[in-house]
Amino acid sequence: MSLPHAILTALLEKPSSGLELTRRFDRSIGYFWSATHQQIYRELGRLESDGLIRALPTEQPSRGQKKAYEVLPAGRAELERWAAAPQDPRPMRDVLLLRLRAAAVVGTEGIEADLRRHLALHQQQLAEYQDIERRDFGPGKDSEQDRLQHLVLRAGIEVETFWIQWLAHALEEFGQLSGHEKR
Repeated sequence: MSLPHAILTALLEKPSSGLELTRRFDRSIGYFWSATHQQIYRELGRLESDGLIRALPTEQPSRGQKKAYEVLPAGRAELERWAAAPQDPRPMRDVLLLRLRAAAVVGTEGIEADLRRHLALHQQQLAEYQDIERRDFGPGKDSEQDRLQHLVLRAGIEVETFWIQWLAHALEEFGQLSGHEKR
């Protein structure tokens, strides 16, 4: 149920077309809540039919023209209700951890190389988040909105830092295994 709320949040920040939303998801919200172009358009239709958003009027409607959407008061009220409601943490579900558990039973073929690949990917993502932090959250960016958005980014930085540390430890453990023997 979070995609509609992600879209409402993005539209409250700035009324946008479906294409603009897709681009914004790729650049910001998508770091922690991803959605495809088709999912976004499908959800825009639902939100509009539910009376939570509306297409902005255009000066000259024309075929193929991008519709821009804005949030209606009912949409804002729904987002406020959802943001204030308690949410339980979700259990971690990661295929790499499951594969590592399976390797304990069937052997470690290919796992070490994939751990190294994951380490590189997490290092790359951390560098990207740190670039965003330097670019978007420097001195003077201390409004309430800036501080809350920075908290979200810091969560991403901390998650990537955790994975980098854990993967480095896992690779050390692999170095101590006796020949990565198959079972």
